[in-house]
Amino acid sequence: MSKDTTVNPTETNKLTVKERKNMFHRWIFFSGLGYNFETQQAPSVAFSMRKALRKIYPNDDDYIKSMDNQYKYFNVTPQMGNIILGASLAMEEKDGIKSLNAVQALKTSLMGPFSGVGDSVFWILLPTIMGSIAGYMALQKNAIGAIIWMLIYVALYWVKMWLFNIGYTSGTKLVTTLGAKINIFTDAISVMGLMVVGSLISTVVKVYVPLKFQTGKVALSLQTGVLDKIMPGLLPVCIAWAVYYLLGKKSWTPTKIILLIIAVCLLGSLTGVLGIAK
Repeated sequence: MSKDTTVNPTETNKLTVKERKNMFHRWIFFSGLGYNFETQQAPSVAFSMRKALRKIYPNDDDYIKSMDNQYKYFNVTPQMGNIILGASLAMEEKDGIKSLNAVQALKTSLMGPFSGVGDSVFWILLPTIMGSIAGYMALQKNAIGAIIWMLIYVALYWVKMWLFNIGYTSGTKLVTTLGAKINIFTDAISVMGLMVVGSLISTVVKVYVPLKFQTGKVALSLQTGVLDKIMPGLLPVCIAWAVYYLLGKKSWTPTKIILLIIAVCLLGSLTGVLGIAK
């Protein structure tokens, strides 16, 4: 193993257009490769960027650090992922190993908002509109609607390439413009990432306690009368903290935590402690 610890990229490490396209093709054709519940699309990201990062980091230690960074949790609509990966590739190409924290913070802060846009456009809007048109025309024994739908999906290849180039150009400008202020930028997008995760917990995680305190004719709901008065979303925050603690401090796997949550839900429903809000 090399004793040299950090080597910043130089002009000789600059990626060619062909090498960037190679990374782009690996992502669009293998974005579902190795999908799992622990890191989701991280194996696809590592596979897509492996060759490009090998050129950026000729030093083995730096290359391993960068690849470890790619194996962290990542989940985004594949089409929108082109922007994020293009930007992160440009940042590592420009700033080397110093950019790893900024790259991870950028991915964390953008994958949520971009997925919201990407899922709506590419998974709902486009299939709904084109499916309706193609289906209606098919009932009229006309195949043109289905053919147009297929042609649009072929044309999306260039849309994805365009998005990737936007991300790559933006990432280069980002590093060049910020320069020494990259740490401030990292802190800012880290805060944004935490806000996204916090919003996700309060809106997606649902815990309801149907228990009521009854004194004579007076009843007090534990959920709406006590817990929600202390802090709305108190129980989801507690659940998120418990999961974070088990993952980070006790080294539990996501599979074990999922089984634990299922067991707690079944037990809670059986005893009447947990229920579904009406």
